[in-house]
Amino acid sequence: MSGGRVRRRLFTGTLLGWAMGCATLSAAHASELPRVMLMTTEGPIVIVLDTRHAPRSAGDFLQYVQRGLYDQGAGFYRVVRRDNDHGTPPIEVIQGGLLDENDPRALPPVAHESTRQTGLRHLDGTVSLARGAPGTGGGAAFFICVGPQPGLDAGALRNPDGQGFAALGQVVFGMDTVRRIYAGATDPAQGEAYVQGQMLRQPVRLLWAREVK
Repeated sequence: MSGGRVRRRLFTGTLLGWAMGCATLSAAHASELPRVMLMTTEGPIVIVLDTRHAPRSAGDFLQYVQRGLYDQGAGFYRVVRRDNDHGTPPIEVIQGGLLDENDPRALPPVAHESTRQTGLRHLDGTVSLARGAPGTGGGAAFFICVGPQPGLDAGALRNPDGQGFAALGQVVFGMDTVRRIYAGATDPAQGEAYVQGQMLRQPVRLLWAREVK
């Protein structure tokens, strides 16, 4: 059996498992959604983008991939763990995107799609947009959940406005890569206030991002 066939079987199996756990998405529809591979210096991560239920958020992420905006100057730079979290309820995520918050290549933010609107949830491996106020998020900054994170859903209070974060897709291959990044060394003195101690000593670079079949 070829390596390509093995990889396709792995993707299909994880897609089926995800679809069975999501009341709003059938396995058939999951297999029709776009998938992207993020190749990092720690290994690959494959994400299925739910353009069906979160068209703005998932579509914006896909624009970053299609335009090659993750191919340079992008990576994972922040890890939130229970031992360094400053918010309530505590969460466990890795955050990535453009490394320069003032990168002129960043696309305009998109309207906030709450999990109440989309029916999605923040599960283990869910990909979601980072944001400040509602409507300030976009593919320039995103995060991946490590374990289920219900505190990030609409109605929870991780964000004081109660609107949660915009889930847009799911890791279907490469959670081992996610967990390696999650285990990375952070600098206890780096970052201000809310993010202090959460910044990786060495960001994990994104080498490229592509759509995959």
